[in-house]
Amino acid sequence: MPKLAINGGTPVRNTPFPGYNTIGDEEKRAVMEVLDTGVLSKFLGTWHPDFYGGPRVQKLEKEWAEYFGVKHAVTVNSATSGLYAAVGAAGAGPGDEVIVSPYTMAASATAALVYGAIPVFADIDPDIFCLSPQSIRDRISTYTKAIIVVDIFGHPADMDEIMTIAREQNLLVIEDNAQGPGALYKGRYSGTLADMGVFSLNYHKTIHTGEGGVVVTDDDDLAERLQLIRNHAEVVVRGKEVENLVNMVGFNYRMTEIEAAIGSEQLKKLSSLIEGRNERAAYLTKRFSRIPGLTVPTTREGVLHGYYVYPLRFDAAVFGVSRDRFADALLAEGISVGRGYVRPLYLEPMYQKRIAIGKDGFPFSYSGYKGDVSYEPGICPVTEQMHFNELLTGDFCHSGLGFNDLDDIVAAFVKVVENISEL
Repeated sequence: MPKLAINGGTPVRNTPFPGYNTIGDEEKRAVMEVLDTGVLSKFLGTWHPDFYGGPRVQKLEKEWAEYFGVKHAVTVNSATSGLYAAVGAAGAGPGDEVIVSPYTMAASATAALVYGAIPVFADIDPDIFCLSPQSIRDRISTYTKAIIVVDIFGHPADMDEIMTIAREQNLLVIEDNAQGPGALYKGRYSGTLADMGVFSLNYHKTIHTGEGGVVVTDDDDLAERLQLIRNHAEVVVRGKEVENLVNMVGFNYRMTEIEAAIGSEQLKKLSSLIEGRNERAAYLTKRFSRIPGLTVPTTREGVLHGYYVYPLRFDAAVFGVSRDRFADALLAEGISVGRGYVRPLYLEPMYQKRIAIGKDGFPFSYSGYKGDVSYEPGICPVTEQMHFNELLTGDFCHSGLGFNDLDDIVAAFVKVVENISEL
């Protein structure tokens, strides 16, 4: 048997994997057309016809709304901005709680903090890694204002059940679909399943404009509030005759004409890119499912996965070594895998020390907040088990990878498994 590379043997893979690049001649032509107009942005931060931005921005918003079957699409300069705008539009503020995931990019939780609300972390489902509906229900209090649900890794959350809980409790739901554009849930696109949905166009997402995002909603009032927060609400509300001034402190969350032009071309590619990700995932799943001790990704009935990353669960009891030792061996073979995803957010210093805005610990120290939130280790045991012991994640499904590359990934796993006694 070949010796493991971690012990001096020859690696399975000695060359870097191909990168992911969806930018082609179409995007280049679109950018040049914008440059030729000389109009790189047309937003004005006042109540004026250009309050809504330039022709490319408005074109992308129309195309996005039509593609995803929603009434409104509001472009922003990042999904982070989109999350912040959505929490603002929801009316969250000091004294409120927002239920969030501990296992996601940090902005999905800090979106509550920027409005003075308190993030309350619910636990995840061990099969799809999205928020567990039962854990959400357990975390609801009289102070809960909204829920931010994340379609992590590209698999939609159990949105029917979550929306039922929200309607029972009169709560708004924001769906963070940064990782799942093009995924489907019972015939509907993920990101369109809640009161507001946030998409990312960051450079490493399935489709991208470098930086950027889109927020969608079917609610006219929420759409207006998103547009106001995006573009200097505080000086627009008078001319627009807006009566509800809650959270009408505006920002510059505006997308440029160049980004919008790229976005229009990228959107045309989404369906084929998702199809390709699912083909690669199916190829890997067929092979990894033959390895005892590895649990391949779960896809719930009625779901088309987005496969932003490919997640595997590792059973240390079967292999007789830790997940991290196994990952070390894979890295030596030329295969880089994530050990978990992100450190559970509530373990970060901001939550452990309860210092966010200002030196006195607002909003955690706000006298008007009457709730009792915990950020102690152990509050989300499934998340901690997945992150510290079981989960392996890989960027294995993007269109830059050929099936020969996938064969190398599988070969490295098989080699380590067959030589596990060396570890």
